[in-house]
Parts: sequence; structure tokens; C-alpha cells
Amino acid sequence: MKKLNAIIWKLRIMKDTRGQDLIEYALMAGFVAVAAGAIVPGVANSIKTIFSKVNTTMVSAAAQG
Repeated sequence: MKKLNAIIWKLRIMKDTRGQDLIEYALMAGFVAVAAGAIVPGVANSIKTIFSKVNTTMVSAAAQG
């Protein structure tokens, strides 16, 4: 019975797509930011700073988890 429950939970997780939209929007925002940085050189430093902060936060979160 435990094995069947585990299979059912795995299938539910695989069908769950609620977080997919958020990831797609984040990727789209990232692409727009990179394009803006390429078009307007003055914005590139600001974008670089923001991505560096996000990277630092993600690395520290991964190290804790």
C-alpha cells in the first residue's frame, strides 16, 4: 500500500504545473533585461549589479538547503 501511495504522489507532483508560469515569467524578464542591457549600455551596469545580487542570494540559499 505504501508503494502505491508513493507512486500516486509522484504522479501528482509530475502533473503539478503551478510553478511553471512563474519560472516562465522570470525567464522572460531576464531576457528583456539582457536585451535592454545590450541596447542601452548605461543600463548594463545596473543589470549586472542586480544579477550579481540574485546570484549571491541563490548560492547562499543553495548552501543552506
